[in-house]
Amino acid sequence: MNPTLRPPQRGFTLVELIIFIVVVSAGLAGILQVMNTVVKSSADPMIRKQSIAIAESMLEEILLKDYCDPDTVNLTTTPHTCGTLTVEATRNLYDDVRDYVNYSTSTGIVAPDAAATPVTGLDGYNLSPPVAVTPTTLNGVAVLQVKVSVTDPQGNAISLTGYRANY
Repeated sequence: MNPTLRPPQRGFTLVELIIFIVVVSAGLAGILQVMNTVVKSSADPMIRKQSIAIAESMLEEILLKDYCDPDTVNLTTTPHTCGTLTVEATRNLYDDVRDYVNYSTSTGIVAPDAAATPVTGLDGYNLSPPVAVTPTTLNGVAVLQVKVSVTDPQGNAISLTGYRANY
């Protein structure tokens, strides 16, 4: 064997090692920045979903009520003729869609019972602006348009609209 010939070296040079460390550090910093942004805003979708669920629940409660006030409706006509509108005093007594006109909450979502019991965990959500019930027509049919808006703890509003016909 010739002593002047050296075997080929294996491994990395110091320059290659430093470049590798810089590239990996930059990539890691970018990944951590993205993760920080995701974690910081991860509650937003949950809050939005909760707002939508509250609005859907309220809209369903309203649309399941009678079109006309059952106390004054004329049941001999089809569709039933609504008599004089009487608005009940509290939500647990509401029996028709129009009773909900201007219904709102400013201290959280409450149960539809006589005591208006606050729903635990929903104290930051409000029905605001108030529920709007507007008579309108769809394809020549008289309907009531119901608009429900829920404001979340961050001040964002979700609005849903539904329609109730007199049938």
